Amino acid sequence: MHETGLCDEIVRAVLRRAGKRRVAAVRVRATFAGHEADPEVVEQGFRVAAAGTPAQDARVELVTEPPAVSCRGCGAKTPAADALALVACPRCGGVDVELSGDTEVVVESISYQPDALTSEVPR
Repeated sequence: MHETGLCDEIVRAVLRRAGKRRVAAVRVRATFAGHEADPEVVEQGFRVAAAGTPAQDARVELVTEPPAVSCRGCGAKTPAADALALVACPRCGGVDVELSGDTEVVVESISYQPDALTSEVPR
């Protein structure tokens, strides 16, 4: 997934949950099948997508998970924590492996500006 489209979707999800509250920070967990995303590019894309919204000044924390590798030899599905895991199964050492899984992005948490929270508290 292209980072621009990814950031647009993240901002849409954040704004749906935030309503009119000002967002202070967002934590996003992502697995990128077939490529890596540069956290700086994602943060920059988030700022562009969030401009003029309650999330415009939010910090973005991108936590990336390694993609999964499936071994056709032993059937293991393991995280590709390093380059070697992309060419040889960490479990059996076989080289008949393939990158599996999709790009997956989850907004894990949203923190709001303190003044936004106090205005939401019923009295």
